[in-house]
Amino acid sequence: MPAIVIGGDTEAGGKILRRLSHPNREVRAFVTDELAGARLKEAGIKVAIGDLSDEGHVEAAAIHCFSAILIAEAACDDRERSFIDDPAEVTRSWARAVTAAGVTRAIWVSQDEPEPTGTPESAWVKPDHHDLVEEVAHLDDAQSIE
Repeated sequence: MPAIVIGGDTEAGGKILRRLSHPNREVRAFVTDELAGARLKEAGIKVAIGDLSDEGHVEAAAIHCFSAILIAEAACDDRERSFIDDPAEVTRSWARAVTAAGVTRAIWVSQDEPEPTGTPESAWVKPDHHDLVEEVAHLDDAQSIE
């Protein structure tokens, strides 16, 4: 089942992408950094490069994905965001985007409690979790998380 990592060019996003990637699985990344995107493409990951505050672009990239892993750090780091400046509004736009794309499972990686989504399933993992990558992989692989 396809998964997308929104903020795949963050440190946590890159580690999660490497963990989820294998030849029989479609994994996607939404990134801002073109060089990071090129490296991810070389690793066999489908990449959308754009502004993470562009709700429509995030939605289009998430179409037909089962899981969306949303790295909240990418909403508030130093990258350029042309559509929305406020990090809380950026994460709200991601919640709307993955819901509109028909994503089943939203997995937030965030220090603060995440925005509710309209997805059937959602989970929250703090970025300082002792085994963040494995916890996200476990949630992504689980039969159900609700």
